[in-house]
Amino acid sequence: MRHRARLLFVTKLAAWCVLAVLPALGADANIDSVLKSVENRYNRAQSLRLTFTETYSGQRRADQTESGVLLLRKPGRMRWDYTSPAGKVFVSDGKNVFLYTPATNQVEHSTLKETEDQRAPLAFLLGKLNFYKEFRSFALRPEGADTWIDAEPNSDKLPYSKVEFLVSSDARIRRLRVVSQDRSVIDFQFDQEKLNLPIDPKLFAFRTPPGAQVVEAEQ
Repeated sequence: MRHRARLLFVTKLAAWCVLAVLPALGADANIDSVLKSVENRYNRAQSLRLTFTETYSGQRRADQTESGVLLLRKPGRMRWDYTSPAGKVFVSDGKNVFLYTPATNQVEHSTLKETEDQRAPLAFLLGKLNFYKEFRSFALRPEGADTWIDAEPNSDKLPYSKVEFLVSSDARIRRLRVVSQDRSVIDFQFDQEKLNLPIDPKLFAFRTPPGAQVVEAEQ
C-alpha cells in the first residue's frame, strides 16, 4: 500500500509535467518539431482545468479506477479533487505537496524541492521545459486521428520506465500512461479541458482535515 501511494505521488508530478507541455501535432511532423510544438503550446498556458479518470493496474491485483477534477496553475500549483473516492485530494502549493487519503485519514507530505531533486522531471512543472534533458528517446505512433508519444526517461533510477501520452488533432490531451519499474501502470484519461481560466489561488492552500495524521513521504 505504501509503495502504491508513493507511485501515485510520483505519477501526479509526472502527469503535471506532461500536462504542462503537450502540443498540436501535424501528421507529418518529425520528433523535433513535435517537441518544439509541445514547448510552445502548453508552456504558454498559465492555468488548466479538466476532468480525469485514473486507472491503476498492478501485478496480481484487480484494476482500480478513480476519477475527479484537476486544476493546475503555474508555477507549481495543482489540485486533484477526487469524486471517486470522495474526499481524496492531492495538492501542491508550489512549495509543498500533500496527498490526503480519507480511507486512512492520513496526509502524506513532501516538499517540492525534495521531489524535484529525487523524482519526476519537475523542470516541466517549474516552467523550464527541456525534453532532451529529461528523456533520452522518443517515438511517435498513430492511433486513428490521434498520436501516441512514447518517451523514455534519461535516468534509470526514476520509479517509472516510460511515459506515453495520447493527443488529438486539435492538441487536446486525451490520455497519459505511466509505466513503473515494476511494470505496474497508471493510466489517465482526460476530458473537458479548459485553458487559462481564472482559478482562485486559495484552492492550492492545503488544510489538514480534523484528526488526520501527517506523515513524511518516503524519499
